[in-house]
Amino acid sequence: MLNYQKIILMLTNFFSIFEYTIKSCFMKGYIYTMFKGADPSVGWNMTDPIYGKVPTMGACMPNIRRFVEKGDFIFSISGRVATVKPHIVGGFQVDDKINALTAYERFPGNRMTQNEEGALAGNIIIDGEGNHLPYDYHDKFEKRLENYVVGKNALSFETIEQMNLAKKETIDILNEIFHKKEESVNKIIGRCRKLDESQIKDLLAWMNKIKAI
Repeated sequence: MLNYQKIILMLTNFFSIFEYTIKSCFMKGYIYTMFKGADPSVGWNMTDPIYGKVPTMGACMPNIRRFVEKGDFIFSISGRVATVKPHIVGGFQVDDKINALTAYERFPGNRMTQNEEGALAGNIIIDGEGNHLPYDYHDKFEKRLENYVVGKNALSFETIEQMNLAKKETIDILNEIFHKKEESVNKIIGRCRKLDESQIKDLLAWMNKIKAI
């Protein structure tokens, strides 16, 4: 009986390692459009995701945060602003996922605050006791507490020149990688769309080309 249990344990460990290896070999990603008005080119402050030295995503798109695993990528597109072309804002690679309370302790600089004008900063939407901050605008609060994404290898457009060039080319690069011929971001990806490894590499190459100009 003891030998049987050892064999079962060995097989369980083997298949766990095999599953992890298979997942690691097939990188995936997601690209999504932020909410209306969320466009850094017109002065909107990037509250979530935050493209810093350690990029994070802590409140928006809980479905994407739930699906991604270590090594995957997340890309965001600016939200709708009248008369302004949308553009790919940035992306990063997933390095870890934690809960909101852990994030509160680990990233004090990302705790959400509100200034006198009502502007928000930060993507940790709880206080030190785990309560929902009254000035946070997200609904379904409980579903947003898990899967705070900690990233690495952030890449984002930071200058007006980069953003303007991205505005000119975003539709083209999305049509190219998704094999479409559409005239709007919404018709190409809807609110969000999954990316395979080849599409991720093409998107990163395009972003790096703009960053190098």
